Amino acid sequence: MTDIPRRAMSRTVKLAALPLGFAGRTVLGMGKRVTGLASDVISAEIQQRTAEQLFSVLGQLKGGAMKFGQALSVFEAALPEEVAAPYRQALTKLQEAAPPLPVASVHKVLASQLGPAWRDRFVSFDDSPAAAASIGQVHRAVWRMPDGTDRDVAVKIQYPGAGDALLADLKQLSRLGGMFRAIQPGLDVKPLLSELRERITEELDYELEAESQRAFAAAYADDPEIYVPAVFSASPRVLVTEWVEGIPLADIIRDGSEQQRNEAGRLMATLHLSAPARAGLLHADPHPGNFRLLPDGRLGVIDFGAVARMPEGTPEPIGRIAGLALRGDAAEVMAGLRAEGFVSTDEPVDAQALLDFLRPMLEPVAAEEFRFTRAWLRAEAARLASPRSPAYQFSRQLNLPPSYLLIHRVTLGSIGVLCQLEAKAPYRGILERWLPGFAPVS
Repeated sequence: MTDIPRRAMSRTVKLAALPLGFAGRTVLGMGKRVTGLASDVISAEIQQRTAEQLFSVLGQLKGGAMKFGQALSVFEAALPEEVAAPYRQALTKLQEAAPPLPVASVHKVLASQLGPAWRDRFVSFDDSPAAAASIGQVHRAVWRMPDGTDRDVAVKIQYPGAGDALLADLKQLSRLGGMFRAIQPGLDVKPLLSELRERITEELDYELEAESQRAFAAAYADDPEIYVPAVFSASPRVLVTEWVEGIPLADIIRDGSEQQRNEAGRLMATLHLSAPARAGLLHADPHPGNFRLLPDGRLGVIDFGAVARMPEGTPEPIGRIAGLALRGDAAEVMAGLRAEGFVSTDEPVDAQALLDFLRPMLEPVAAEEFRFTRAWLRAEAARLASPRSPAYQFSRQLNLPPSYLLIHRVTLGSIGVLCQLEAKAPYRGILERWLPGFAPVS
């Protein structure tokens, strides 16, 4: 079994078994309720067992399951610690490693994409992958440049049949909503899965990824803070780019110094907020495996498969309304959100209650500096996601317009990474520089 389609039956069986295990644990919980065990203990036990099984299976899979696991991993900081522990262990592995393709399959892809004489284009090629991801794996090599010089490169090779596997896995995962709600009440994974399905075609096209990476590289050329590696060759299933040596953000999250954590957080926030203005693009895959802290202090960005095109930059109302909320102008906040479609024009909504709902979310930019923490994110998750919370009930009166869905998801993902880093930085100043419409708070 050398490619993803030939493993499809095994993968489908693993995914299909997950709801059955969850159903059994739910029945176990009901039985314990009859014997008088406290409901909060039952809930915690079911959460932990469900998480352990779910993340163990995700960690064994490529295709859509792994892509989904990577996308969800940035929210790990919002989970209770007893649930987050197995989550963190399994999904950190997802960010940096996966079972490799056989060498013969690697060579076959290279020959089909670079031609039968593909070896002549390299000075050397390491058959053992240096890293693996959801739809491909990366090999280290030395590329022979047209001028005769040599360059250390990363060669990304797409798994055969990756597209079919992604679609099959995401279809299976869409049936697991109940499991994720058991782990985190109020968590709805369907919008995330829908968006991942929509972006599959783009991520499978390495030539499109190369175009995005070149645009980012041009926008950040000679930048003192952000580094984007050059693209040397691109075909539909093989991408050759400059090799980037640095500390993966997953390592910094695990055991980095406070200075490294703070600087990594500041640079990630800078990339997220500046890219739409500088490149007309938004990096849409903010999981730690896509970033490196370089020896010279810059943030290296190494994956551009998921990119949102924003030729007009970040929508101005986001910054304007955030500034109005920080200044306490409830009426103008209401008017701005209603105009953008966040608030229905038909339903009555209390303007002050809306402002009170929003202000905790803006705490990171209410002061000159802020430290994102897991505790802060857990508190916000509990406030917004628990069906018993007044904020959750109020949120049901609001909408998320389709045009803001991707921006919302990427922002949440970036915040998740900042909380994993526990990074302190002057986030308000970054917004003031890069977010259109965001007026300084007096």
